[in-house]
Amino acid sequence: MKFRNPLIVGSLLSIFAGGSLFAQEAGEAAADVAEVAGTLDTGDTAWMLTSTVLVLLMTLPGLALFYGGLVRSKNVLSLLVQCFVLAAVMSILWIFFGYGIAAGDGGKFFGMPGDKLFLGHMAEDTLSSVCTTIPESVFVTFQMTFIIITPALMVGAFAERMKFRAILVFSVVWTILSYLPVWHMAWGDGIFADWGVLDFAGGTVVHINAGVAALVACILLGKRKGYPGPEMMPHNVPFVVIGASLLWVGWFGFNAGSAGGASGGAGFAMITTQIAAAAAVIGWLLIERIKTGKATAVGAATGAVAGLVAITPASGSTTVMGALIIGLASGIICYVTATSLKRALGYDDSLDVFGVHGVGGIVGAVLTGVFLRDPDIVVSTQVVAQVKSVVLTIVWSAVAATIAFYVAKMTGGTRVSEEIESRGLDLAEHGEHGYNGL
Repeated sequence: MKFRNPLIVGSLLSIFAGGSLFAQEAGEAAADVAEVAGTLDTGDTAWMLTSTVLVLLMTLPGLALFYGGLVRSKNVLSLLVQCFVLAAVMSILWIFFGYGIAAGDGGKFFGMPGDKLFLGHMAEDTLSSVCTTIPESVFVTFQMTFIIITPALMVGAFAERMKFRAILVFSVVWTILSYLPVWHMAWGDGIFADWGVLDFAGGTVVHINAGVAALVACILLGKRKGYPGPEMMPHNVPFVVIGASLLWVGWFGFNAGSAGGASGGAGFAMITTQIAAAAAVIGWLLIERIKTGKATAVGAATGAVAGLVAITPASGSTTVMGALIIGLASGIICYVTATSLKRALGYDDSLDVFGVHGVGGIVGAVLTGVFLRDPDIVVSTQVVAQVKSVVLTIVWSAVAATIAFYVAKMTGGTRVSEEIESRGLDLAEHGEHGYNGL
């Protein structure tokens, strides 16, 4: 139970105490309650409101444009609709029971929703128990933007060939089975907390989680018709660059907002985010130039996203030079995964979701344990904890994605026909064209 006014509590205790000793104890009790309840800070609240808008900007329109530009023109609208509708579906899921399962009290893997169902516990003046200087409504909405972008990230892996209905079913089932419990493990006093895992803004919760599920789904779904082939090239590179730019800007809310307020920690998360993204762009383009002789716009945009993914878990704990190394490593490793490894293994991850988010998240999560600002943390111990969280997230998400895929398949199939795939999903699934000229 939360006391909304700890000073009133102290006064009442003083009245009933009837003596100086009891009054002193009552005052100390009031102070303790005040410390637990927290005090609203308008500066922290303003920053978290801003961060919430920035993270929503990452999905709408950032990710939608980034993915929309990477697919062929006959499928651009389908990607925009998928991101847009998932934002609506996940918002409702979050307030119905998602927040309760993720943030509720309970075991090491799931929380018990209790009175958090439908946010029934929350009043206008309820402060967050996690970030005690901001309203809980702001914290809930900030985290709502995380659950919005996570399944939206996955759609890029099976773009241009999966039914819209199946995408929604798959996303909802996987979110319940994997996103919510991994959130609880990392941020809800779950098993990751017992291990001492550092995941400041969602390396495991968002990126590894989504990247692994995307890989499983695209393998189970099968390759696109004609893959690989020159006709699979992005149809609108300016969309890709604009989308990546919006992601870059929005990521400051993602990472610096995860500090929970306007603080030195938020400032440090912001600078490490910027440095990692910049280093990843350089790393990706250097390898691309060596291998192909060109430094492409799509490469620069994708490299930036890889760096942003990798710094996500480390942004609250790494040094500036650590951020540079994490970014550079992610740019190089993600390039190799998204090109050479994908071709060698033969899977069709349409927009390199696993190669960028899955691999970038793994690189970032492990290196979080290496580059630490806190000299009291033992690197070897921390790396072991990070690796354990990565392995558990991979296994958990893969199993959940397999279940979710077959549930979606039972609702009317997952893959569109070859005829629809040839015509494009825009017209077949949504009855509209992305461009009037088609």
